[in-house]
Amino acid sequence: MRIFCIANQKGGVGKTTTAVNLAAGLAQVGKRVLLVDLDPQGNATMGSGIDKRALPLSVYDVLLGTAGIAEARQASPKGGYQVLGANRELAGAEVELVDLDRREKRLKSALAEVRDEHDFVLIDCPPSLSLLTLNGLCAAHGVVVPMQCEYFALEGLSDLVNTIKQVHANLNPDLQIIGLLRVMFDPRITLQQQVSEQLKAHFGAKVFDTVIPRNVRLAEAPSYGQPGVTFDPASKGAVAFVEFAREMVKRLG
Repeated sequence: MRIFCIANQKGGVGKTTTAVNLAAGLAQVGKRVLLVDLDPQGNATMGSGIDKRALPLSVYDVLLGTAGIAEARQASPKGGYQVLGANRELAGAEVELVDLDRREKRLKSALAEVRDEHDFVLIDCPPSLSLLTLNGLCAAHGVVVPMQCEYFALEGLSDLVNTIKQVHANLNPDLQIIGLLRVMFDPRITLQQQVSEQLKAHFGAKVFDTVIPRNVRLAEAPSYGQPGVTFDPASKGAVAFVEFAREMVKRLG
């Protein structure tokens, strides 16, 4: 079982879009996938077609130890993967986790119980560095970083790299950056091409070959409660995410 955080400390970079569509893409290439929503906004839950307001059990219950993943997860109706959902309750978990033992390893322990049931676990992290994000980073083997090719994105990236180094040194020696995924890419914009070249120059093979284009259908899909990959399989964005899923599988060999 490979566990990956989809993380970037900058908001609005397409983390949830990446998490949901990579989950659907990996399911399409035959992998058993669990998507863990660690963001109290619950966007990955809703984007997978699950009503966050009607969750009988959520990631909140799992983190507090009152439920296991096997009973709390649900199938995404159209996505072909399992979801451990989140809702507003999760915002309170921050405070409640503070007093618990091994508070940053709660998710890791819970995932160990379903080790044989999933090939991939994708964790959609909130943009802030919180106890929730730390739980994701402590459970993961690696981090996939979705990035827009814009000037400020490079600044946010250095913060994230420092965070990953600290978690690696102090809490999770397995943690590493798996790769950077260029998202919402528009090749007509010169600056985006320049930033893309800078990324490749600086990070080399850590930059995924697949590029996710700016795509209206990907943006529309969540309002229909499904991933772009299944909402409009022929759209450029959907095709790119399935290609990215294949690249992930190949890269991890």
